[in-house]
Amino acid sequence: MKKICLFISSLHKAGAERVMVQIAEHLAAQGVEVTLVTQTDDRDAPDSFRVSDTIRRRFSDLTKEEITKSRLRNFLRRYRKLQKIWEEERPDLILSFIGKNNVMAIQTAKKTGIPVVAAVRGNPALEYEDALTRKAALSLFPKAAGIVVQTKEGRTFFPESIRKKCVIFPNPIEESFCKEKETRDRKKDIVCVGRIDENKNQRMLLHAFTELQDEFSDYRLCFYGTGPMMEELQKEAEASGLKERVLFAGHRDDIAEAIRDASAFVLPSDTEGMPNALLEAMALELPVIATDCPCGGPRDLIEDRKNGLLIPVRDKDALREALRFVLTHPEEARKMGKEAGRVRDRFAPEKALKAWSDYLRETADGYGKNTNTD
Repeated sequence: MKKICLFISSLHKAGAERVMVQIAEHLAAQGVEVTLVTQTDDRDAPDSFRVSDTIRRRFSDLTKEEITKSRLRNFLRRYRKLQKIWEEERPDLILSFIGKNNVMAIQTAKKTGIPVVAAVRGNPALEYEDALTRKAALSLFPKAAGIVVQTKEGRTFFPESIRKKCVIFPNPIEESFCKEKETRDRKKDIVCVGRIDENKNQRMLLHAFTELQDEFSDYRLCFYGTGPMMEELQKEAEASGLKERVLFAGHRDDIAEAIRDASAFVLPSDTEGMPNALLEAMALELPVIATDCPCGGPRDLIEDRKNGLLIPVRDKDALREALRFVLTHPEEARKMGKEAGRVRDRFAPEKALKAWSDYLRETADGYGKNTNTD
């Protein structure tokens, strides 16, 4: 494989976007000509990932001058614009990420003969939730050169004709989370990392912490990230008398250092794919608590009571008791954290990215794999 195009909506800082940038940089370092195609031009946005100068950028969305009052005409123009990019670039392979992008990539590349690998980055049942997109995916995915999913459960969403094309690949952990942990005292911080929204369900964590506030009066709850629920949660924390003990820290570029010595990490989500934040916390040897949410990412990572704690989705009482256990049993928590750190062996960037690049090369060369890699 000499040339590849990677397709995603934007490079705004989020889990899927980070993985795509890691893949792009890894392939470019191997001498592959990489073109990153995004719908939006976010190169100057402060919350976007930057890529090396060796990686070309192209943008598939319509300019203001190209937009019409007709939704159908705009769709057809976007379709043709993306198709033209593939025709001009002529890559050996297209790798697309997420939902409608996968549908669009397969459809627009059909006439070019360029193979497409479509990567489902979350719960397929939600990524293809609406009837039209689901129908398009189930129709077009058999025509893809390969399908990448994140979990065993995610693969079962698809019928056998698509499932046999699916491979499961891990997310690579960032290097900053793979350093050997120094022996330092734990801070009395409970941390949660991710977009602050309904699905991530930080509200449940805030409520559980509120019920423990007297018992653990010297602990803080720290939220890293931003999102539409942040202001509402800030008001709830203040109303509960916890304004000084609940920190909304926003985005941090040094998140590994910020959470490295926390007493506990919590992922309270309703749904997840393979959650990067959980992987990274485990790599730091933090005691972790996560909901056993679809489509099975936490379950694939955590062996309950051995390297972390799994709790039912939306079960505040179970979360409260899991927190109480971690904070009152420091030696057991330390042992779980130590076991959690073994994810570094499975998901180290050099290993995970090699799995991706080997698969993409073999698929581009006509020797696609249909086997699981977990």
